[in-house]
Amino acid sequence: MSTVLLPAAKDVRDMLEGLVGRTVVVSPGAPVTPTPDRPVSVAVYVSPDMSVNALCLMDLGASAYTAGGLALLPPGGCQDAVEEDGELSGMQLEALHEVVNVLSALFNTPGAPHSKLHKLYAPGEEVAPDLAGMLAAFNRADFAIDIQGYGKGALSLVIP
Repeated sequence: MSTVLLPAAKDVRDMLEGLVGRTVVVSPGAPVTPTPDRPVSVAVYVSPDMSVNALCLMDLGASAYTAGGLALLPPGGCQDAVEEDGELSGMQLEALHEVVNVLSALFNTPGAPHSKLHKLYAPGEEVAPDLAGMLAAFNRADFAIDIQGYGKGALSLVIP
């Protein structure tokens, strides 16, 4: 069985544009790493045997703006979540769950084990200790994203 592959920027852009129905610019970016003053969401994907085979980390901007775009939430409210509140609303978190669920398709390439969303950690939520070490794995793709009408964020895809 072959391994999960990291998607290209074009694949990420196409997937996000399809989700949010807006122009999304995806370019190389810095790694998304959670710190006390930089909350990130962490989506955990598993194979059929329940082993972790991919992670998606999004900073608050990427989390709020992809969720807002999908759920057609007002951009101002999403920008407030990023710039003032420092956390997502319940509706934004619900929409983000759907975003990261759909993003699992990025890892489902021919020959790779099937990936499905197992858990979404909200921005700032403490990640299970066994996952914390995987967040800094070197097999990763790091992107800066800019969602038309919403704003900028950062997204990292990690293969443990």
